[in-house]
Amino acid sequence: MGESVTPRRISVHQALGGGPVADVLLWKRWYASVGVLVSATTLWILFEKAGYNLLSFVANVLFLLVVILFFWAKSASLLNRPFPPLPNLEIPEEIVAMAAGIIHVYANYALSIAREIVIDKNFKVFLQVVSGFCVASYIGSLCNFLTLVYIGVLLSLSVPLVYDKYQHHIDEKLCLAHKIIQEQYKKIDDAILKKIPLPSNKEKKTQQHDEGSGRVFGTKSDNLPPIGFQVVQQTVTGRIVNGFSAYEVVEG
Repeated sequence: MGESVTPRRISVHQALGGGPVADVLLWKRWYASVGVLVSATTLWILFEKAGYNLLSFVANVLFLLVVILFFWAKSASLLNRPFPPLPNLEIPEEIVAMAAGIIHVYANYALSIAREIVIDKNFKVFLQVVSGFCVASYIGSLCNFLTLVYIGVLLSLSVPLVYDKYQHHIDEKLCLAHKIIQEQYKKIDDAILKKIPLPSNKEKKTQQHDEGSGRVFGTKSDNLPPIGFQVVQQTVTGRIVNGFSAYEVVEG
């Protein structure tokens, strides 16, 4: 009667945007993927192994490009040949707006994380950020930035392809690893994090309510009992009530 419908799994191609970038990362356009891989490998060998400098390399490439285009244009005007085909050298406004939107989203996300750490004092987010910085520092000590970028290119051209082929098995392993991580975090939370003294929301709300009522009805703060006395009174009252309830249970 009511058949359970399994949720439709989103393909890796759709998760990557479904555009030409997804085609390159999933090797659907193998010539473009090979071009990216060969270019990245060549640049890494030139800068890392051969010892080329990035600034001098870019300057030499632009120098050769300008010289070739200049002599091509001169020879074309003398021999009545077509001029070199140059693309429209301008950046569209859509690309600038899209890049600004992406930067705006990530900047606000970083500021929200900083707000949770500094103002909200979220200890969980603090541990995540600190652990992320420690991992990034450790990876940076193992290799330089260029090697890290090259490793990122290799992973971008290999991980989506492998995940697209073995998505079901990888999801099962990831779910199992996520459960183990959650269990370990719960143990750490019960052993360490919950023992850190933090002011409860109930005490804050009680204090704000008492201060607000004093402002509304015109009572002075000196006539109100101190906050410590209120906490002790609530604690003693709660223990007496719990004691009577336990006594009734035993008698029943």
